[in-house]
Amino acid sequence: MCPALVVFEEDTSTDARLLKDIADWCQRYTPLVGLDAPDGVLLDIAGCAHLFGGEAALIDDLMRRVRAFGFMAHVGVAGTIGAAHAVARYGQGGFIAPGCECERLLSLPLSALRITDGTVASLSRVGFKRIGDIVDLPRAPLAARFGTGVLRQLDRALGLEGEPLTPLLPVAPYFAEQPFPEPIAREEDILAVIERLARRLAAMLERRGEGLRRVELALFRTDGKVHRIEAGTSRPIRNPSDVRALFVERLATLADPIDPGFGFDLARLSVTVAEAAPARQVTLGDEADDTDLGHLVDRTSARLGARRVTQLIAQDSHTPELAAVSLPAHSARADEERGWDAFRRHRAAADLPARPLRLLARLPLAARVA
Repeated sequence: MCPALVVFEEDTSTDARLLKDIADWCQRYTPLVGLDAPDGVLLDIAGCAHLFGGEAALIDDLMRRVRAFGFMAHVGVAGTIGAAHAVARYGQGGFIAPGCECERLLSLPLSALRITDGTVASLSRVGFKRIGDIVDLPRAPLAARFGTGVLRQLDRALGLEGEPLTPLLPVAPYFAEQPFPEPIAREEDILAVIERLARRLAAMLERRGEGLRRVELALFRTDGKVHRIEAGTSRPIRNPSDVRALFVERLATLADPIDPGFGFDLARLSVTVAEAAPARQVTLGDEADDTDLGHLVDRTSARLGARRVTQLIAQDSHTPELAAVSLPAHSARADEERGWDAFRRHRAAADLPARPLRLLARLPLAARVA
């Protein structure tokens, strides 16, 4: 019927990767981003909208960028995940004011409640086609005939039952970001931004007496690509110059150099692991300053890889072969990494020291008889 129609085989795995990439890019607006497969993304913008001038400005910026990438999208903003999903997919998008979910959802089809196609067909056979058809029905007969899933999804959409959002990535306890009016591309500019963001993170960490042990740099490219680079330390640190030195080594040893494309318009530095780092006095007293050794371990690990720089940790075992275990220096410092739990986790990658099969010399027969 349509000779000019071009048809392609569906590639679900590629579509899933694309959706994940889009969700990763959406973290420029909020760290709480989840997937609504097969073709949706959930963003928790509570507490983030004011950074973009309000919810309307945030949505306008998001839609402008998404359309520039070549996608067609609808956005729904509501106080519940169910209501936002319903208006985005079945209501042509828009905003729902808090407390107005029921009014906006009454005219939408039952499939907007995210129930199975079989349940929708069963409800349709008895004359229920819209959400408004079941809102005021007795709940017990409805649950007995069509299952509790219908009522649960209805309550979630109306805000009568909470629904958690599962984020794509764990939310970092500390992060700082810097948008750029003009995209940047040079490595020197990236390192300067890292040091500036690390200075802001240092103030946050110092207020709580903590230091970073693992940090991640996210660079958002103008075409939607996101580059993420991680670095770890052997001890908690807060010094911005130390953080900059870590990424100098990491950027120099990347297997695939960062392609800036047309430049990066946003950089975010996140502390994914932090530990207590009380102030220490190192100029007086008997305590040795191991800062230089820590710098050496951190920079060597960043350049050669964390598993190539190891530390021997004594184990509570009388067996000579198990008396010590070699662990990555970044994971060997913390107290919880010492002992049998650490040994079991790292046994596959650990290098056990070579020991002789026999530790005591065997006496000759004549000496034993005497």
